[in-house]
Amino acid sequence: MLTVANISKSYAAQDVLNGVTLQVDRGRRIAIVGPNGAGKTTLLRIIAGTEQPDSGSVQRAGGVTVGFLRQDVAETRGHSVLEEVLRGAEGLRRLEARMRQIEAQLEDADEAVRAPLLEEYGAVQTRFESHGGYDVEVEAQRILGGLGFTPERIERDVGELSGGWMMRVTLARLLLSSPDVLLLDEPSNHLDLGSVVWLEDFVRRYDGAVVLVSHDREFLNNVCDRIVELDGGHATTYTGNYESFVEQRQQRMEQLIAARKAQDAKVEQLQRFVDRFRYKKTKAKQAQAKLTQIDRIKAERVDVPSGRSKKARFGFPSPPRSGRVVAELNGVRKAFGDNVVFRSLDLVIERNQRVALIGPNGAGKSTLLKLLAGVEEVDGGEVKLGGNVLPAYHAQHALDVLDEDRTVSEEFRAAVDARGGGRLDARRILGSFLFSGDEVDKEVRVLSGGEKARLSLAELMSFPANLLLLDEPTNHLDMTSRDVLEDALLEYEGTVVLVTHDRHLIRAVADHIIELRDGGATVHLGDWDDYLDRLGIDDERGAVGGVAAASSVTGSDAPADRKKQKRHEAERRNRLHRETKQLRDAVERIERSLVAAEQEVADLTRELADPDVYADGARVKELVRRQGEAKDRAAALMEQWEDASVALEEATARIEREAAGR
Repeated sequence: MLTVANISKSYAAQDVLNGVTLQVDRGRRIAIVGPNGAGKTTLLRIIAGTEQPDSGSVQRAGGVTVGFLRQDVAETRGHSVLEEVLRGAEGLRRLEARMRQIEAQLEDADEAVRAPLLEEYGAVQTRFESHGGYDVEVEAQRILGGLGFTPERIERDVGELSGGWMMRVTLARLLLSSPDVLLLDEPSNHLDLGSVVWLEDFVRRYDGAVVLVSHDREFLNNVCDRIVELDGGHATTYTGNYESFVEQRQQRMEQLIAARKAQDAKVEQLQRFVDRFRYKKTKAKQAQAKLTQIDRIKAERVDVPSGRSKKARFGFPSPPRSGRVVAELNGVRKAFGDNVVFRSLDLVIERNQRVALIGPNGAGKSTLLKLLAGVEEVDGGEVKLGGNVLPAYHAQHALDVLDEDRTVSEEFRAAVDARGGGRLDARRILGSFLFSGDEVDKEVRVLSGGEKARLSLAELMSFPANLLLLDEPTNHLDMTSRDVLEDALLEYEGTVVLVTHDRHLIRAVADHIIELRDGGATVHLGDWDDYLDRLGIDDERGAVGGVAAASSVTGSDAPADRKKQKRHEAERRNRLHRETKQLRDAVERIERSLVAAEQEVADLTRELADPDVYADGARVKELVRRQGEAKDRAAALMEQWEDASVALEEATARIEREAAGR
């Protein structure tokens, strides 16, 4: 269908693509991977024809159409969402208009003109039918529904939508146009979990070819059958999905390194012969032959990819200890106009839990994070943060609130100052996020999406919070940076509440799944795989039940006994809350005293570390006495807290067992 032949592209002195060749056949699902700046989006633009290569060519078979989803979306106003998406079917609209035109002409046509008109009408009608012309509006609504649009939102003016929803409209229009080759640049960045699963299923069933750039590991595993890695301007193609690519690349690297070592050893051996015998007449001819052999080996020397892409060093500072109950929501109501998100939400989040919030679009995942962060106020009920809880919030559109007129350094310093971060080594911290040297003086406006994402995370991680509220933190991060963020979250010592469409991150990090639906929340103990097992969803790599998974996440085809399960779950929660209240109050009371005692020890220790205090012997003696008493008090409170916590855990386990044996 399409061939990329020996493409090269440079910007200033940087070679982005160097002799890249790629063949796209019908039915192929090709992912282009590589670090930020490797040229992935550039290659898509060249294939789409929106950018020209410095050399090489893109050759299309006759009549092949190419559709391109860009990361940047131009704003459109004056059309409803449905009308805008139907513009993707302009070819069908032209065919339909021609059919109506011929029908009008046939009413007054004489016999001489009638025959060719009927013949053209038959051909046009056949094309219109074969491309689903009579069902195009139904198909547009189906696509929009899969991408999370409700019937009400479909009728809204596109100009009223946020950038994320505009991207969904653009994606829906492109999918409806059904080009022979579909080019997708980060298609899942602005989608929720249910829509990502739906898109997976759509791409797997797509008739044409798909070439995409994505950093969603699960998406690549479940969709792609070819991986093209860009490294140092060169392209290497691997067969299989992303997981297979990682294994093959490792094997290939080992083979290349072994071959290079063998060549280097051979060159060294030949060079020793040359150095020893090149000036001896009896060996001169042999030495010359060895030199020729060395030159040939060097010319054919195996090029080992550097794998040198810099890696950011994400790491959260050690946070202070929070109370056992980190956040508690009691009877929370939240609405936006007529849209009631939460009616009477009860929820408890405890210390060191790693919670993934899931649910259909509009269920309130981002709203819940904003309530916990204090960005939104409740309309009823209350949100209480526990003792010594210090939250840090990463918004879904955190990149949009960066001040583009500031430099990287200025923006980072302003964010730190706004949160009372004190004196920090800004250059060292920014350097760990790959902003080194003069890069800290770049204006934010010239940064790529990935660079802005790293800057936003650097601001977040400069504050020693013990409650992380993360809304789509992996958007715009490349695969390496996602892995580093995952490692940082696994090592983090506080509590995490996470909203993400990245199932790999959920699977790696979360130990609690909270499903938001119908204004309430259902807590699922255990990780992502435990949650899927309970729902009977097959999420094996390469065999995801796209429709089944989407229906479970978005709410259709719920089990018949769903209401009964929800009633039992509510009864269990109410009993648990009622029968453990005294124990929970005791634990929290002791925790508050413990936090105060530990703080007193820390304050006295800091005071004793001041050299000037030792000029007053009586003062030192008094401080040492108070410090000892505070330490004893903290130790006694810790013992009380442990006893009370064990009693609470035993009571909770007993109630859970009795509820399970109902």
